[in-house]
Amino acid sequence: MSIGKLFLKAVTSGVISEEELIWITSNQYSFSRCEEATALRLGRMFDHEQINLGCRI
Repeated sequence: MSIGKLFLKAVTSGVISEEELIWITSNQYSFSRCEEATALRLGRMFDHEQINLGCRI
């Protein structure tokens, strides 16, 4: 899994799963600067309720 693919899935579906959030937090120390920026953007979108926590069907 990569943060870029995860970002695109979350933006298109509007949903991010708990497992994906766990993956982000457990791998954040190995992210490049670009990947860190993407993770921060996901966090902001989550905070502004543009992305919801849930599961994909």
